[in-house]
Amino acid sequence: MKWILTLTALLITSFLLLGCTATADAPVPTPDPGPQSSAFTPATSDTNPVTKVEIFHFHGTNQCYSCVTMGAFAEETVNTYFAEEVASGKIRFAHVNGELPANRDLVVQYGATGSSLWIGVYKKDGTFTAEQNVNVWYKINDKPAYLAYLKGIIEQKLAGK
Repeated sequence: MKWILTLTALLITSFLLLGCTATADAPVPTPDPGPQSSAFTPATSDTNPVTKVEIFHFHGTNQCYSCVTMGAFAEETVNTYFAEEVASGKIRFAHVNGELPANRDLVVQYGATGSSLWIGVYKKDGTFTAEQNVNVWYKINDKPAYLAYLKGIIEQKLAGK
């Protein structure tokens, strides 16, 4: 019995870490119109070391419902709360098919290995850091919680934290 629990835990962990690649015909979630502006006010450009934040939804050619949902909610978060930052170029969001040769350099730069959400931060001193956010997977069944969580993470990154 103990080996079944261990095997189940390994399968779930592998699924989350490597991403899902099953083909699914499930519909993409419909964006929920929400507030169009952010109450977030980043530090002034003189004191804020962050010059740009990239949010990338890496995925394979065939995506399961969870992968599609994770990417759709991330895009909605960015478009809903950070439209000004996207327009100014401070934030960049994209869905990136990691299986396409044209995206190889970006996949290598971020270290993406499957369906995942990565946030890259560029600073004035020329440094770049990339961080995978696995916590979004735990929120895909609660859209308001997902959007609020990711909004907070992006605000922290914009503030240089």
